Amino acid sequence: MTTYNLYKLLKEELKNGFSDLVTRQSGQVIRERIERDIAQEKDGSIIALDFSKIGVVDYSCADEIVAKLISRLLSGEYGDKYIVLTGLNENQKENIEVALERKDLAVMAEMRDGSRVLIGSLNNYLQKTLDLILEKGKITGGELSEMLKVPANTSGTRLLNLHKKRLVKRIDEMKNGGRVWVYEKV
Repeated sequence: MTTYNLYKLLKEELKNGFSDLVTRQSGQVIRERIERDIAQEKDGSIIALDFSKIGVVDYSCADEIVAKLISRLLSGEYGDKYIVLTGLNENQKENIEVALERKDLAVMAEMRDGSRVLIGSLNNYLQKTLDLILEKGKITGGELSEMLKVPANTSGTRLLNLHKKRLVKRIDEMKNGGRVWVYEKV
């Protein structure tokens, strides 16, 4: 995992001495810097945006940085990469969540207390599937099908949808003499 220290990026890009991420213009400058850096990362990379040294994150900045990054990630602009948020406090989480929910997006996050949460909107059946992956660490379509007592095509679709939303990583493994997709937490 590669960590982008947002406080450091804020100091380098805005040179204003503040630790708050506020205004759409500030968010645009930080997002453009992150996008330049993401372009250098190899496919399969997990990029953590670290908010631990940031104070306030207002809605407009959350929308400009997080919601736009996630939206562009899902559209394939950054290739096969994953974004997670780390070091969030409750106030930051709230504003980021509003920005994501308004665009029907979601991202995995680690709060300052170490708990892992989903921020944004996700329907119930995908949330249940994601919870199982977070609990187990990784899972195949066959394993999910057995656990939930659903047809294999249903479990496969759920896992693929979580992967398309970049909430789980998909890897190709050899199991029982054959190749199988394994979905793991990011």
